[in-house]
This record gives sequence, C-alpha cells and structure tokens, in this order.
Amino acid sequence: MGCVKADDSCGTRKDENEAQKAHYAQVQHRIKHRKMRETKMCGIIGYTGKGNAREIMLDALELLEYRGYDSAGIALLGEEGTQIVKRAGRVKDLRNLCAQKEPEGQCGIGHTRWATHGGVCDENAHPHRFGRVTLIHNGIIENYRELMEKYHLEGKLASQTDSEVVAAVLEHFYSGDPYSAIRRTVLKLKGTFALAILFDDQPDKIYAVRNVSPIVAAVTKDGAMLSSDVAAIVPFTTDYFVVPEFHVICMAPDGIDMFDLSGDRAEIEWLKVDWDVSRSGKGGYPFYMEKEIMEQPEVIRETILPRIKDGRPDFTEEGIPDAMLADCKRICVIACGTAMHAGLVGKSLIQAIIGIHVDVVMASEFMYNDPVVDKETLVIAISQSGETIDTLEALKFARKCGSPSISIVNVKGASIARASEYVVYTNAGPEIAVASTKAYTTQLAVLYLITARMAMARGLWSDEELLGFMRELQRVPEVMEAVLDTREEIHRLSGTILNARDVFMIGRGLDYSILLEGSLKLKEISYIHSEAYASGELKHGTIALITEDTPVVAVVTQEKLKSKELSNIREVQSRGARVVLLIKASETLDEGEQWSCVYRLPVMEDPFMVMPASVVLQLIAYYVSLDKGLDVDKPRNLAKVVTVE
Repeated sequence: MGCVKADDSCGTRKDENEAQKAHYAQVQHRIKHRKMRETKMCGIIGYTGKGNAREIMLDALELLEYRGYDSAGIALLGEEGTQIVKRAGRVKDLRNLCAQKEPEGQCGIGHTRWATHGGVCDENAHPHRFGRVTLIHNGIIENYRELMEKYHLEGKLASQTDSEVVAAVLEHFYSGDPYSAIRRTVLKLKGTFALAILFDDQPDKIYAVRNVSPIVAAVTKDGAMLSSDVAAIVPFTTDYFVVPEFHVICMAPDGIDMFDLSGDRAEIEWLKVDWDVSRSGKGGYPFYMEKEIMEQPEVIRETILPRIKDGRPDFTEEGIPDAMLADCKRICVIACGTAMHAGLVGKSLIQAIIGIHVDVVMASEFMYNDPVVDKETLVIAISQSGETIDTLEALKFARKCGSPSISIVNVKGASIARASEYVVYTNAGPEIAVASTKAYTTQLAVLYLITARMAMARGLWSDEELLGFMRELQRVPEVMEAVLDTREEIHRLSGTILNARDVFMIGRGLDYSILLEGSLKLKEISYIHSEAYASGELKHGTIALITEDTPVVAVVTQEKLKSKELSNIREVQSRGARVVLLIKASETLDEGEQWSCVYRLPVMEDPFMVMPASVVLQLIAYYVSLDKGLDVDKPRNLAKVVTVE
C-alpha cells in the first residue's frame, strides 16, 4: 500500500468495493450492538522518521510504563530486516538489553505489557512476529481459540498470547497489500484491539487500526508517531489526533494517511494539547504521585476559573443548556473506582442542595442490573482517561434510552467524551501515577460547578447564596496549599499505620464518601488491607474486628454529624484502637479524653471540607508506601486504565 495517497491502488480498488462495503456494514452493526467486554491497557508506541527510533521509543515507553510493567519490547525495521528485543520486567531492563544488542532502524514499534493472556515471561512479551508480520497489541481478542483452529495454528506459535494469533492471521492474508490484509483480519476479530503493525517488505511504514482500545497519532518535525496515550507524544509535538474506531492509518516519515474499512479516505480531526508539556515529567519529585498531589491547587484553579463568569458557574463554552439541568427528574452517575468515589461525593452534594434523587452506579454492574434510565434521567459519566470501557458502554446504553448526558473527562478526544452529548474537561494534565489523585479532586471540582449551575438554573438560591458558594469553591486551592505545607506533619502521622496489617476508616455523610477513596489509595500502593465504613455501621458487626493492633482513621468535618461521629470513635477507642483523627481546626475536643493522633484541617464550610481532607488521606497513603520502600507509582498487579467485565 505504501504511504497511502489519494491515487494509491488501495483507495481505488473497486473490484472488491461492493463486498468490502457489505463487510464494513457488518462491522458497524457489531460496533452498535456489541456486548461489554474486558480489555487490558498496555502501552504502545510507534515511530518512523529521521530520528533515533530506538531511543525515542525507549523514552516513550518509560512515559507509558504506568499502563503495564510486566514486560517490554521493541521491534526495529531496518536494512537488516526486523529486529526484536524484548524481555519480562521493566522498561529499564529493556533499555539495558538494547544497549547490549544495539538493534538499528529508523522505523519501529514498542510495547509495555500488562498481562492477561499468558504468563509473565520473555516469550509472551510484545512485539510478536509471525512470518513477515510483526505487531504489538493492546486489548483482548475474545475468539483467539477459534482463530487458532480455523487457521491451523496449534503448535506454530511461540507464545501463549492472543496477540500472536492476530499476527498469524495477518500473515495468512498478506500477499503484499497491507491494507487488504488488515481489513480482512479485522473482520475476523472479536474483542478489543489497538494494533500497530510492521510488514517486512514495507520499509519506513507503520500501519495501525483500533477497536475501543485507544490510539493517538501525530506528525513531528522529523517523522510520525503513534501511541496509546498522548503523554508519550507531547515531548515531540502538541498537535495530535485520535484514530477513530475501525480506521486504518499508514505512517511514513513524510506524513500520515487514514482510511475507513471500506477503502474511503477519512479526514483527520486534529487536536492540540492544552497543558504545559513539562507536566509529563516528575519535576524533581521522587515519584509522579507526589508531584501530582502537589499539583492539585494549580489544576483545580485551571479547572474552575475558566468556568466562572461574574462570580457564577458558566458552561457556555461546553454548550450545556440550563434546561437540561433544570428539567431532569433524577441523575445517574456512571463510573468505576476512584471516579465512582467522586460520584458519591457528587450524590451527597446534589441530593442535599437540589433535592432530587441521585444514583451512583458501578459501570461494570450497570448493564447487568436492569438499569432504569430514560429521557428524564441526566446521566453523568466520569472517567479520567475517557477510555474506561465499562463506563463507555454504559453511557452508550443510556443514550439509546434517550437520557441526556454529560461526561467529566481529563483527556481531549477520548471515547467517552465523543460518546457523550456534552463534555466537561478537567484540566488536570497528564496523570502518570497509577493511584489517581489530581484527577479525583478536579472531578470533585467539576461536580461542585455542576451542582451550583443546577441550583442556579432551578432558581433554588438567592444571588447571595450562589455567590457565597462560588467564593468558597474558589478558596479550595489556597486551602489545599495550606494542607500541603504541613506534609511533614502528615508524614509523621502516617507512621501510626505504617506497620499495620489492617486499617479501618470511619466517617459519616460526605466524610464516608471520601474515606472510600482514602481506603482505596492505601490498599493500592501500600498493600495494607483497608476498609472504609459508615461509622454507624460499626455496631452491626465490624466492631468485632477492632483490636489494639488495628489503627482507625476517622474523619469528622460535618457539624450536623459531629457528635455522632465522635461517639463512634469513642467506641473503637474503648476497644483499644489507635485513632488517627482528622477534624476541623475550629472544633474543640474534650481535654479529659485521650486522642492518639489528631490532625486539624483548615476550616471551610462543611460541604467543601472533603477537599482538604482528601489531600491528607492521599498523603497518608503516599508516605506509608514510601516508608515501606515500595514502588509508589507502579503498584503490583495494577495498571492505570483497566476494566474487567
């Protein structure tokens, strides 16, 4: 096919067109009606151009390693043919191996793996080669066993992966025309995939195609690049595009061309990175997580200030109509993990202020619990990456039911943003650490803005009440800065739970919502068993687990619940538990009582106290992991963007 041009044979091959258009229609039908499925989020990179492809890809893989760090590998296509270097382990191990073997070439693909099919070993590392085809894959091929049988691949594969099966099918169909082979192969695949492909006889060319799993691509000053994440591209350019589903791109040193599966040329929709490129590095911090915690005041300012006009929340730029906010009868928040925890804060806030029912549904369960959504249900989808498949599929289902929708996403052009009726981008910039911090608090900030605009649209507040709420929201960054200035104190505080086997976290109302996230952070990066409980539930069984060896983190920030929360804390203290208490600085404690550890939070109005308290919980988890000598940014068995049905 070459670097696809308008007059190339692949674009004008009319003898196959009618049949291929029929196949294409079938593919579109599958897209429209596909079931939810699992996917993995490995890191992929491709480069062709005049630069040092090996070093460019190794540097990019280090930026992508948070997506998977079971193994890493690169393939370079040069005068000596295709050279593959790969191994189990981290990118640094791959870099050392490359220094020994010195593979050469100005065109190549690279991969960092989060294992699903096949164990963690050198053979299962990507890239995979079969015949004249070398590829890397992000996703899961559901019908790989059927394909193995159909194309008689038993005993012919070097690995245990579903990905190598795709390489073998491509080789089966390859007769010198990359486009035809890709098209015919894609029509055989069931599942999710982002594929970057080298063909031995196509020098300087990289081909790519995707279904669900993301690919972004860009033209740089000395070539062209593709990646699973824009963070790997921004050191080279700020202009990029998201490859649409079931579209094939051909990258050459002089540019990129794109076609759909029917063979028609497709227009490229260019986007621009609007965050400081320097944010993609560690900025002198030992771990990305600490850097991202410290960035929270700045990114919250950047998220809220452009959406405040004359002291009032404003979504004019996003085009969100007040009628949609005013007329909905209920709200359904769809999200996973940390994003779901943000949704729980939004639920408490909206129900208290707006007085309408809010459901927060785990996206992975949404399709299996007979969801009740309709045109009177506002659906809010929350996802940092915008690629969380469970959330994406749930959103699509809700839209088919007629529900208006708003997505809260951090990555421009992401699939969830495209699938949603309206989108509010958090301006958090790249979040590299697996444990989310700044993405979470910027999601909270957006939910506060939406709540305020909804109250405004419904006429629930006086102008004075609205302006007062917005003034307090604008105080959040400076209050967070005050908390960050005390991080040495929080570090000492974290020592209370450093050697614990189990930790419990208790609170009520909004406090309970943020403790679910605080508990998740501790589990993710310290491997300490931690559970968050609504304080009132302790007496219904959980208190049986409390001993003198069990630290308890308690948060008390809501005035209406203070007396009940303190009573619950006394209950666990009476069983010998060591309590780490986070409480408003303005609150007084009975001097006659013994408190193990007390951290006094800067004072805000009660609905906003979740913001400074969340920062403390993030730092506690961070320092525990740090002091245990763990890899804070890359906790075991986890990747940044993973969904499992």
